[in-house]
Amino acid sequence: MQLNAKIPEGPIEKKWDQHRFNLKLVNPANKRKYTVLVVGTGLAGGAASATLAELGYNVKSFCFQDSPRRAHSIAAQGGINAAKNYQNDGDSIYRLFYDTVKGGDYRAREANVYRLAQISVNIIDQCAAQGVPFAREYGGVLANRSFGGAQVSRTFYARGQTGQQLLLGAYQALERQIGLGKVKMYPRTEMLDLIVIDGKARGLITRNLITGALETHLGDAVVLASGGYGNVFFLSTNAKGSNTTAIWRAHKRGALFGNPCFTQIHPTCIPVSGDYQSKLTLMSESLRNDGRIWVPANPGDTRPPELIPDGERDYYLERRYPSFGNLVPRDVASRAAKAVCDEGRGVGPTRLGVYLDFSDAIRRLGKPAIAERYGNLFDMYERITGDDPYSVPMRIYPAIHYTMGGLWVDYNLMSTIPGLYVLGEANFSDHGANRLGASALMQGLADGYFIIPYTIGDYLASTKLERVDDLHPAVRDAERDASARLNKLLGANGSRTADSFHRELGKIMWEQCGMARNAAGLKGALARIPELREQFHRDVRVSGTGTGLNQELEKAARVADFFELAELMCRDALDREESCGGHFREEHQTPEGEAKRDDDRFSYVAAWAWRGEGQAQELHKEPLQFNEVHPTQRSYK
Repeated sequence: MQLNAKIPEGPIEKKWDQHRFNLKLVNPANKRKYTVLVVGTGLAGGAASATLAELGYNVKSFCFQDSPRRAHSIAAQGGINAAKNYQNDGDSIYRLFYDTVKGGDYRAREANVYRLAQISVNIIDQCAAQGVPFAREYGGVLANRSFGGAQVSRTFYARGQTGQQLLLGAYQALERQIGLGKVKMYPRTEMLDLIVIDGKARGLITRNLITGALETHLGDAVVLASGGYGNVFFLSTNAKGSNTTAIWRAHKRGALFGNPCFTQIHPTCIPVSGDYQSKLTLMSESLRNDGRIWVPANPGDTRPPELIPDGERDYYLERRYPSFGNLVPRDVASRAAKAVCDEGRGVGPTRLGVYLDFSDAIRRLGKPAIAERYGNLFDMYERITGDDPYSVPMRIYPAIHYTMGGLWVDYNLMSTIPGLYVLGEANFSDHGANRLGASALMQGLADGYFIIPYTIGDYLASTKLERVDDLHPAVRDAERDASARLNKLLGANGSRTADSFHRELGKIMWEQCGMARNAAGLKGALARIPELREQFHRDVRVSGTGTGLNQELEKAARVADFFELAELMCRDALDREESCGGHFREEHQTPEGEAKRDDDRFSYVAAWAWRGEGQAQELHKEPLQFNEVHPTQRSYK
């Protein structure tokens, strides 16, 4: 398969504007003749549904939650990047572009990243006009703070609940269109399969999670905005419902999967406290603006933090990376935390933790100023741990967070299945091997508000779409496949829960394909995962029936997909014999312990094709060209 990214010609700063002009348009009277199916109601999906309906298209919007407001976008705390340069501190569209390409360790497409930086300035205007309550300076100008991987302040925020406030803005726009009858909303509905007719994406098979009924929905194009797959690790910062089913079923229908091994470890999460946990809690990266990260200088020092004098503390990020200090990118901060804990200098009951200390900031700025910036985050930390972070340092440790991999898309955000578009975290496109903080909200809203309305119109205006109905053989085949998968799970009648298998899979993935990977561990995982998957299908126990509410059936179906995805992630990680960003192969590191890329052999997007049950996936490569930012060894020192 020859991958065509459809990157426009011309100077990078003019590519998107010229491309938009060249895209075909659908006139207003014809837009109402088209139906677009949108899966997911987070920032990318909610923004896309609202915008497409505002333009005049008929939209069907699907989410497995009871309301679009519960999409996982609400969990984003710290902020959203934009190159407004309100601080007059040297920021620009080009600098945001540069920081993002460098932060992704030179494994992202330059054209996509530049477009993202360009659009960032429009996103803030759109959201402010919608009433998103961004923090403001005394004079009324929107406030900014810093995030990792940048030396300027470009992150707009609404205290520690930026994602929630941005989602409410998109949600209100979406609800307006629901009220006008342009969007038909399907809550508590899960996509089970993609319908492909004559090579084009034309519909969905869904399951009503209340009644259990399988339903068919047909349209002229499909948009997947279903988020990431971090829950393959079982313990992650994702909501427990977050899963891979939508993009994985599309993958098995022909959409290539890009860079599956690129997952992000977030450095500031509350440490694991016991085997009873089902998820982890993120503490915003914005806390690294004022909090200082340290561990005892001596291994085995178990004194309370207040009894350890400053001279016996190691502020290791400030020591190792003086230029960026505590604001190094997430992958760098995470590996550094793991290193000091491996040396026996970790803190807390498990010794898998480091301190995030606000005592200096409180002395300098006062408690009210810190409470104004981070108060809800401090309250959340105290409710979970029982410790008051105003009085004692927070304890943090890295955890699985965002996934940079996802379905491969071209510059128009279309997958390798014509008519199937993929937005936000569900695609692979903008972050390379590591995502800088505050860029997820930026990408989701850029894709939903400003890119898909142009590119999907070009497809609809230039593609002949035959009328199809529920009796088409491809529809019947998809219905039959979805029903058979559910019946297989219900019929296993084994002795173990889906959760128990998921936890075991997650442990394999964290230990062998998590913060650090090596060839021996990945080969071991590739041997163990198929055995465990076979045991799962033989011995899983799903109580209840397929009719009516059955959350055990929901879980089991998602875990079945995680098993297949996990194997591909390990295969991709084994194949990529270099270290880059969050993909840290222990065999490939500098003498200082930093990631060591191999640009001659691996400067490409790995795009994997499904070849059928029991067959090895086929690797395709999209070469990456760097004409603006030339790859160098990343340094934040």
